[in-house]
Amino acid sequence: VQLQASGGGLVQAGGSLRLSCAASGRTNNNYFMGWFRQAPGKERDFVASITSNGGSTYYADSVKGRFTISRDNAKSTVYLQMNSLKPEDTAVYYCAARRPMSNEFNYWGQGTLVTVSS
Repeated sequence: VQLQASGGGLVQAGGSLRLSCAASGRTNNNYFMGWFRQAPGKERDFVASITSNGGSTYYADSVKGRFTISRDNAKSTVYLQMNSLKPEDTAVYYCAARRPMSNEFNYWGQGTLVTVSS
């Protein structure tokens, strides 16, 4: 499975961006999908995740109410809508996929940079 993240860029504080993560290869819409981010000099942190059918979503406290994760299984694509962006949201954002019955994310995209200016 290959994951291609896109949609990053430079935005002013308070603005919005939508990230996309397209899966290719041996895609399987039974995968649990997630977004993570890594700010300069910091560890990679969980941002949001979504179950295979999109029925349940989970968010880090820092983004709850501002970010929305969704998926379109017909397009093998997961999205992260980011609103009310803050400078502290600046990071490289990675999408990841987890196989059913796996305890960890098995596949990772290359990352897309989001920069929020104050």
